Amino acid sequence: MSQRLNYQQQSPELFKKFAEFSNALTHSSIEESIHDLLNVRASQINGCTFCLDMHVKEATLRGERALRLYHVAAWRESPFFSPRERAALAWTEVLTLLPRDGVPDEIYERVRTQLSEQEITDLTYLVMSINAWNRINVAFRPQPGAFDKAFGLDKAGLA
Repeated sequence: MSQRLNYQQQSPELFKKFAEFSNALTHSSIEESIHDLLNVRASQINGCTFCLDMHVKEATLRGERALRLYHVAAWRESPFFSPRERAALAWTEVLTLLPRDGVPDEIYERVRTQLSEQEITDLTYLVMSINAWNRINVAFRPQPGAFDKAFGLDKAGLA
C-alpha cells in the first residue's frame, strides 16, 4: 500500500478547527461510555481501521469491557447493552448509513424515549464528527496505531 498525503500538514488550519470542534464534544450531554460505543460502531460501518483502532484503545483505557466492544457489531442481538445504549447505537447507524428515505419514525421515536432533546442533538453532533473523521482517515489511510504514544493509547496494552 502506498503512502498517501498527510492531511494535517496539507490543511493545518482546517485540521485545527475540526479538532477543536471534536474536542468541544467531550463536554456534551452524552456520557463517555456511549460516546465510545458510537465511535466504535460508526468506524466499523465505515471501514475506518485507524479510527476503530484508536477508539477501541480509548474505550479500553476508560474501563470499557472487552466483551462489550466485541459485541458492538452485533448490538441488536447482544444482551450487554441498555435501552439507552441501543437507542444511541440505532441513531448512530441510521445517521452513518443515511437511508434514501431519511431517518425512520420508529428509530426517531425510540431515541426520543431514551434521550432528552439536548442529548439527541448532542448525539447527532457526535455522530457527525466520527463520520467526518472516518471519511478523512479512510481517504488518506494513516497507519493504525501511529499516534498511540502521542495520545497515550499505548497504555491500553492492545498493540
